[in-house]
Amino acid sequence: MTINMKKKDTVAIPFTSYQKFVILILALTQFSVILDFMVMSPMGDMLMKALSLRPQQFGWAVSAYAFSAGISGLLTAGFADRFDRKKLLLFFYTGFIAGTFFCGFATSYPLLIAARIITGLFGGVIGSISMAIITDLFDIHHRGRVMGFVQMGLGASQVLGIPISLYIANIWGWRSPFLMVAGLATLVLLLIVVRLQPVTKHLVAQTKQNAFMHLWNTVAQRDYRIGFLATAILSVGGFMMMPFGTAFAINNLHITQEQLVPLFMVSGVSSLIIMPLVGKFSDKIDKFKLFAIASVWMMIVVVCYTHLSVTPLWEVMCFNVLMMMGIMSRMVPSSALVTGIPEMRDRGAFMSVNASLQQISGGIAAGVAGLIVVQKSNAGTVKGALIPLEHYDTLGYVMVGISMVSVLLLYRVSVMVKKKLAEKVL
Repeated sequence: MTINMKKKDTVAIPFTSYQKFVILILALTQFSVILDFMVMSPMGDMLMKALSLRPQQFGWAVSAYAFSAGISGLLTAGFADRFDRKKLLLFFYTGFIAGTFFCGFATSYPLLIAARIITGLFGGVIGSISMAIITDLFDIHHRGRVMGFVQMGLGASQVLGIPISLYIANIWGWRSPFLMVAGLATLVLLLIVVRLQPVTKHLVAQTKQNAFMHLWNTVAQRDYRIGFLATAILSVGGFMMMPFGTAFAINNLHITQEQLVPLFMVSGVSSLIIMPLVGKFSDKIDKFKLFAIASVWMMIVVVCYTHLSVTPLWEVMCFNVLMMMGIMSRMVPSSALVTGIPEMRDRGAFMSVNASLQQISGGIAAGVAGLIVVQKSNAGTVKGALIPLEHYDTLGYVMVGISMVSVLLLYRVSVMVKKKLAEKVL
């Protein structure tokens, strides 16, 4: 009986038209939120020169979003399971749009920091709400496919968003990409209002405990804490290299601003191809094994990439595609496994805390990266100057060590989820 159920569960059941819409709308929200965050990296060199920022200052500009997003997630975790998830999504997505508009009108470093904090307060919770909606509407045996499509927002942001952002930034300045993201997000907001149905199934399982006790009981559970720790360590490794990726490519590898457009586009196209494939594989084979293999692959590529000096564009493209293969093949199975931890009554709170730790850990990683990476002269004061970043290879080694720890932690998550599923079958 158990074997038959397992075979049935792993069959790829076609999605309904409404399920496809839900996947699309969540992918679009992820696209806009990820683009807003990721566009800071390709515009890093431009921002550092325009506002005369040191690497440490730019690192904290990236961290400001992450820290505020983390705090927001913790503050809202206790209430996350007490409302219609559609209403929560509308509220926070509206705030995210307002914050992104503010970023586009910032005229100084302090105002930019303030704008990133506001954007993070709202944008950082959207991912956890989306994950809760996915967990409510799709069972774990098919979440790999869903995650693969929803997280295509990352690839789409690189194929369409980042190249277009860089193009208009080169024409109209660094503020224009933020205004573009806010305009696009406004259209997505209208689709959510018109088409998305209320998501209220979780309300039936709620108890009368207050928001604080709901949050405390969620954090107090040992199994949940293992999932939180795994997510935090994964995020530290993932964020470590990101903030200075573009500055490294320009100043160390001698990639020009114009070449960044095809570079990100090639990386993005590879993501769009890889993500759905990884999603299908993660539903058919052991998710942890896929994650472990991808981790080893990524460690090797990262060490090689961080030791590059002046490199032809085609070679940098190849390295970026290889890194994307590792990153995407880790992201999808790990996300699907973590969603298998919480009970229905705790999903919103769990996802909010999980997203908070993800953002806070990423913020710490970006801040620490800013302390490790050194640029001897302030490139922001010398227009067009190429001053190499130092100790970027150290970030690669640190990321490898953190990735090793993440493999051990996700193994524990995998064992826990399998045990939970076995108990439900029995």
